[in-house]
Amino acid sequence: MSFEFISLENIQKVAHEYGYWAIFLGILLENLGIPLPGETVTLVGGFLAGSKELNYWLVLSDAAAGAAIGGTCGYWIGRIGGWSLLVRLASIFRISEARILTIKDQFSENAVKAVFFGRFFALLRIFAAPLAGIAEMPFGKFFLCNLAGAIAWASVMVTLAFFAGKIVSLEQLVTWVSQFAIAALLILVAVIAIPLWLESRKVKVGSNEE
Repeated sequence: MSFEFISLENIQKVAHEYGYWAIFLGILLENLGIPLPGETVTLVGGFLAGSKELNYWLVLSDAAAGAAIGGTCGYWIGRIGGWSLLVRLASIFRISEARILTIKDQFSENAVKAVFFGRFFALLRIFAAPLAGIAEMPFGKFFLCNLAGAIAWASVMVTLAFFAGKIVSLEQLVTWVSQFAIAALLILVAVIAIPLWLESRKVKVGSNEE
């Protein structure tokens, strides 16, 4: 996203003015699906903590709490109404409900990893929790994975900005982290999509031979 109102400069201004609330709400709203750059907000918070403008532990707590609460809300959104919405969207792209059920089952098998590690991937950070709800992942298991993932992600992002911000500019740090998140997402998509494509090709070839 590159809308002017969420530029890095404006995020810094909001963080200076509203401090910990800006960090908490920015990350919470991103996890609810609102297109805000939560990752950048977290890095700004860690950077300000490194320059002694904010307290490191309060920034870390805000980031983790915003991510955990937002993820929990996303889970219940997916659990309550996500499946019917997903089926309607799939029909637009001519994806059968049987195919969606297969994807749902595959996600269920890897739900723990997806919820915990999903925060480190662009886009998946937003969609992992609703998908866990759609897949009907037990809430107790989701809660633990979501909380652990939120704490791990917040710790990495805030600590990285806290120390690296003293060596490189905030703009450069945000660029590097964003590029890493996008590259990681592309690799993940390739790892998932290529085997599925090869499997569908194999099935098609087999049916043609018959």
